[in-house]
Amino acid sequence: MIENYQISNTTDELSQKLNLETGRITWQELQRYFAKGFVINVNNDLDLVKVAVEFSSDNSNIVEQWTADKLITRANDRNAMQWHETNASFWAVVVSPWVLVQEILK
Repeated sequence: MIENYQISNTTDELSQKLNLETGRITWQELQRYFAKGFVINVNNDLDLVKVAVEFSSDNSNIVEQWTADKLITRANDRNAMQWHETNASFWAVVVSPWVLVQEILK
């Protein structure tokens, strides 16, 4: 029982830390990370901070499931063109080397 509390407490602390590190970024600012292949597009149905927690915790099972379900994808050229055309803005958080982003829908 104590082990579950410690895991939950650690996860809560990590979640709070990542939440504080989440911020807005424009496509113009994000382009250099895209060019390096570091941008992960997170579907708006997912909680960005929860995704960041799972990346940080190296929880490959859930990350692989989200990838298979296409809920998280590496940003591609099609995304980049669309984001450029719409001058998109995002909520973003860094889980090195990745920049996890969710487009702010207008």
